[in-house]
Amino acid sequence: MLVLPALVLSACASHQPAPAKTGPQAVRDRLAAADDAPYSAALTAVTQSGTRRLQLMEGRVNLNAPFTGRTTDTTEEYTEDVVYTRRTVYRRASGTQGMWQEFPASAAKGGIPTDRLPQYVRLMLGHRASVHRKSEALEVSAHLNPKDIESVDRTVGRNLRSATAIDAEAWINDEGRIVRLHQKIHFASGPDIDATLTLTDFKSPMPVNAPTAS
Repeated sequence: MLVLPALVLSACASHQPAPAKTGPQAVRDRLAAADDAPYSAALTAVTQSGTRRLQLMEGRVNLNAPFTGRTTDTTEEYTEDVVYTRRTVYRRASGTQGMWQEFPASAAKGGIPTDRLPQYVRLMLGHRASVHRKSEALEVSAHLNPKDIESVDRTVGRNLRSATAIDAEAWINDEGRIVRLHQKIHFASGPDIDATLTLTDFKSPMPVNAPTAS
C-alpha cells in the first residue's frame, strides 16, 4: 500500500523545474547565452573625483565588433566631438569647423575596456567575485589591480598603472549584456576616482566613417 504513493511522489518530483542557478555560474551562463552578433548602444561614461566631475562622455558606439562610434566629451576645460573608427580617433572642439585632430585608436582608451566587457566580467569572476541579484540584473563585484586588467586589455591596464587597486562592479541583464560598469580606482596618494559606464538602447550596428572638414 505504500509503494504507489511513493511512485507518485517520485514522478511528481521528477517534473519539478530545476532550481535557478545562482552565484558566479549564473553569470557565466548569461554571458555564454548572450547574442554575439554586432550591435550598437547608447553610451554614457562619467569620471569623477568626489563630487567633482572630471569628464562626461555621451554618444553611441558599436560593440561585439571593432569598436567604433561617435561621442561628445566634456571636461572642465573643453567640449569635443569625437569619432572612433577602427584604427583612428578624430577629435575637434564642438561647434567648430575645419580639420579634425587624428590619434591612433589605442591612444583614446581610458580606464575601462569598453570593447571587452564580457572578458572583463570573466576576469572579475576569477578573482573571488561576489554576485547579487538586482531585479533582473546580476551584480558582480571584485577587487582587482592594474596587472589583472592588463590580462584583458594591455593598454587599459597600463593606463591604470598608477593605481594601487580597483574595486569593480558590473551589472549583467537577462540577455547577457553588460549594462553598467563602475570602478572605484584607489591611489597611494591622492583621492579616489570613480568611473561609471552605462549602456542602454541596444539596436543594430550603425555605420561610422572618418569625418571630413566642414
